[in-house]
Amino acid sequence: MKKTRRILALLLAAMLTVSAAGCGSTSAPASSAPESSAAQPSEPASESEPAQEEVPEEPAYTSLDDFVLFDKDGQTLRTGRDATGEQGIVSTSKYEASKIGRQIIEEGGNAIDAAVAAAFALGLVEPNSSGIGGGGFMTLYLAETGETQFIDFRECAPAAATPDMWVMGDDGKVVGNEMMEGGKSIGVPGEVAGMLYILENYGTMTRQQVLQPTIDLARKGVTVTPTLANDMMDSFDKMMKYPEFGETFLREDGLPYGVGEIFQNPDYASTLELIAEQGADGFYKGPLAEAIVAANNKYDGLMTMEDLANYQVKVTEPVKGTYRGYEILSSPPPSSGGTIVIEILNILENFDLPGMEPNSAEELHLFSEAFKLAYADRAKYMGDPKYVDVPLAGLMNKEYAKTLAAQIDVEKAAETVEANDPWPYEHVETTHYSIADKEGNMVSVTKTVNGIFGSGVCVDGYGFMLNNEMGDFDFGPDKPNSIAGGKVPLSSMSPTVVLKDGKPAFVLGSPGATTIISTVAQVISKVIDHGMTMQEAVDAPRIKGFKDNKIDYETRIDQAVIDKLVEMGHICNPLEEWNRSFGSVQAVLYGEDGVLQGAADPRRDGKALGY
Repeated sequence: MKKTRRILALLLAAMLTVSAAGCGSTSAPASSAPESSAAQPSEPASESEPAQEEVPEEPAYTSLDDFVLFDKDGQTLRTGRDATGEQGIVSTSKYEASKIGRQIIEEGGNAIDAAVAAAFALGLVEPNSSGIGGGGFMTLYLAETGETQFIDFRECAPAAATPDMWVMGDDGKVVGNEMMEGGKSIGVPGEVAGMLYILENYGTMTRQQVLQPTIDLARKGVTVTPTLANDMMDSFDKMMKYPEFGETFLREDGLPYGVGEIFQNPDYASTLELIAEQGADGFYKGPLAEAIVAANNKYDGLMTMEDLANYQVKVTEPVKGTYRGYEILSSPPPSSGGTIVIEILNILENFDLPGMEPNSAEELHLFSEAFKLAYADRAKYMGDPKYVDVPLAGLMNKEYAKTLAAQIDVEKAAETVEANDPWPYEHVETTHYSIADKEGNMVSVTKTVNGIFGSGVCVDGYGFMLNNEMGDFDFGPDKPNSIAGGKVPLSSMSPTVVLKDGKPAFVLGSPGATTIISTVAQVISKVIDHGMTMQEAVDAPRIKGFKDNKIDYETRIDQAVIDKLVEMGHICNPLEEWNRSFGSVQAVLYGEDGVLQGAADPRRDGKALGY
């Protein structure tokens, strides 16, 4: 019965989506609209009555303004994602969040103010990927002092979490999928604490100023894009399993929203009003905290009020490396992202990539081999440094990279790769957005609720999802990434700032789980090695893969190149021309003429806006 209900709901939602897209409709669901008077019998018009002039219809409301993201058939368009600006650029994964961030800069705020506003906006317009029930990392460059900070607001394990909290079934999987959904998948959220910390310490505006645009938009409504509509439809079963999820994110008639329809979230607006008034205490203490714990525990979770009250933002320095004269600053542990990006670039620096054709077989082969070597080290050594020793300096050492580069056969793919030993050299990373302003402040933020709509657990009456970040831990004890109370799970998030001669060059990052690392490395190389514009580098087709000698690739790569890679021993798996799994880079580059270039990834809904 449940399966039949789901099939019928999805079929009806699909038909409504096609209908709405075909008509260019962005109206609310038809079931909530008033009955049309055209459906009622009418008296014939009197011959003496004057002819009525036709009044043009008001265009239907859309939160996308004049940005055309999808066509009349609901298909995503891949153009028009970049922007330029003299005062600042905001490049996020959603138009509305970029618009709100730009508004903050227009009103006199700096890049940090805009970053905080964009974060809370993304929780409304992209709840499938991030939100205040999750966490993340920020790499921040402050122009006035030249200081770079790494802000860790990643989720952590509840104090009661242990390696044996999940049960493994005979099929080798966790019973009940408890790693990925329900209460035991939920880590203590850090986003609210992190964003308010940076606002208070580096911003210039009040909480009310940065939150009000999103409060207003939550009540007015946002246009459902193809990406969001697909994720809502794919999550329908989970919405049935966790009713609070469905009550917030399904239409009044119990069906998923279609492309072009308007989704309103007044509960989220009220939550932001509470945070604007009370700050972090409004989230981590009091009624909202009690609702978070109740939602978690209803579905067998372990979180307590003490876990929330004890959450702390951590401020450290980013990891630092160089690549062909550029300085790379990115995420340190507990993210593996920055370290492994730098290790990959160090390996590639031993080869003449600038002399190769972009995306040639020769170049892609080197990327693939570098990925294998660096990711093997990631699996063996990386974890939360509070719990395990990480040979950080060794992994990023140039001489160590030379030993790895020497293992690469430029004519043949290595079938198996083992982790190497960086210890002798020890002495010497969802959604992403990037913001930069004319003063040179750069903000790179990667944040997430982990899986699509996180754990499936929605905080009743508050309009946001809780993460399933516990699924990033390894199953079982005695591993660098095993569960412990208060521990932060390993991540690949790689929010990155790049300097040239001590001055801002560009800022970037991406979502995409383990693919984040390879995506960021490829885009950096495209800009530095091949002189591409930032949008060209973001648009360029990508590869991914680091084990079993397999490469996934976007089919815009020339088939002759793929044939050559196969001859070299690679197992090549075609995906689509533009594939969401290859990440979604948002970036800003400082042009030599002083104009900022914003780029946004057409693989999802990204849009850069300039001022």
